[in-house]
Amino acid sequence: MTAERVLAPTPTAAYRWRWLALTALLLGEAMNLLDATIVQVAAPAIHADLGGSVSDIQWFTTAYTLPFAVLLITGGRLGDIAGRRRLFVIGVTGFMLASTACALAPTVGLLIAFRVVQGAAAAVIIPQTIGLIKTMFSGDEMSKALGSIGPVMGLAAVCGPVLGGVLTHADLFGSSWRAAFLVNVPVSLVVLALTPKLLENRAPKRPTLDLTGTLLATMGVGLVVYPLIGSDIAAMSAWSWGAIVAGLVLMVVFALHQRGVAVAGRSPVVEPSLFAHRGFPAALVTSTSFFAVTNGLMMVIVLQLQLGLGTDVLNAGLTLAPWSVGLAVASWVAGAHLVRRYGHRMMSLGLAVLLVGALAAIAAYHAADPMAYPKPLLIALSVVGLGVGLFSPAFFTIALKPLQPQEIGSAAGLLNAVQQLGATLGVAILGSVYLNSAKPGGPSAALHAVQVAFWVAVALVVISFVTSRLMVEKGDTDKAGAQH
Repeated sequence: MTAERVLAPTPTAAYRWRWLALTALLLGEAMNLLDATIVQVAAPAIHADLGGSVSDIQWFTTAYTLPFAVLLITGGRLGDIAGRRRLFVIGVTGFMLASTACALAPTVGLLIAFRVVQGAAAAVIIPQTIGLIKTMFSGDEMSKALGSIGPVMGLAAVCGPVLGGVLTHADLFGSSWRAAFLVNVPVSLVVLALTPKLLENRAPKRPTLDLTGTLLATMGVGLVVYPLIGSDIAAMSAWSWGAIVAGLVLMVVFALHQRGVAVAGRSPVVEPSLFAHRGFPAALVTSTSFFAVTNGLMMVIVLQLQLGLGTDVLNAGLTLAPWSVGLAVASWVAGAHLVRRYGHRMMSLGLAVLLVGALAAIAAYHAADPMAYPKPLLIALSVVGLGVGLFSPAFFTIALKPLQPQEIGSAAGLLNAVQQLGATLGVAILGSVYLNSAKPGGPSAALHAVQVAFWVAVALVVISFVTSRLMVEKGDTDKAGAQH
């Protein structure tokens, strides 16, 4: 490992510089998470201003999460090769410029194009964080530094929807939804001002770039997702189904290519050894379905409130606040106490609570007047947030538990990529289910549509429950049973 020492020589100054450097990394991570949720809340306002197809509302999110997902691992490889601090600076600079371009975009097409650039920049930023933390910290300090990532991400999750609603509603200097992008500029400038305190770091043995594998993954996922955006899934054309099949075939080709790259001694995008562990493929499916639920439902709730009920963007953002608060509280309690004591059982508990919250939301919508704001929904969404918060820390702990130390980095990168893929599919599938069910128009149709989307989400939660059980090693199951 090579490291360029830039810290001040005195211990006190070195300590202060390390934690300022950590602040830069955490702000960079939080900024990328905030961007997805802020824009989801602001998306209907963007559509009302720029026009275009209603399905463009889905593209405002998927154009960001799709390149984020497929380029995330390659972004990590680039950091290993060219230096993690250098790639972090390039990523933050690109993200800031793309955010500015999004804020100034005069048309829907340009906005979506700039969102793709934002997603690619995010894929460069995020993979560098853990490697840079491990370079700057050691021992207890490293544990504290790594442990700070979760609470910061939880805070970003809490602030995102509310901040998106507040910024858009405030209409500062006539900026309206554009403020949701402009907020990234001052944050990026602060991060860039702190980056000189980071240590340069790269892998001791530089990996190779698998550009063919990256291209296959990008084309495969793109062909699967594109036909789903704005489509009536029950009545898709033969062309659409053909594109999805072609995408799945490309994913099979990608898997075979990865095996060949590994056999040849080069660096694949995905380490094939990960799939020797029975639970890891199940973890990937679980992550895809779970994050499809969480991100898809958030989009659907915002659409129903703003397009169906006609409320403003601030109301939509505040409606999601109980979800975010429940998530943050449950995530902290589960991560600090419950996962260590109850292990994999927290995944089942979290999914059960999420299921109860989703069913309660369906009941709240079913009993609601189509023209009135459904106040019981706030309680249901707080339960949904609790379920998400209970599940997430246990999921990542169990998913990484059986792996060898040399596999952890690759596995964590793949899990993050699949999380973004799940978010993309959730917005595509649940958003399309809602928009097509609401086509007759009017508040009654919108109220029916949101219930249909929630029922699809319930099915995905059940899938997550089944696949999460496959993640658990037999010995862990037996031990859990013995403790009762």
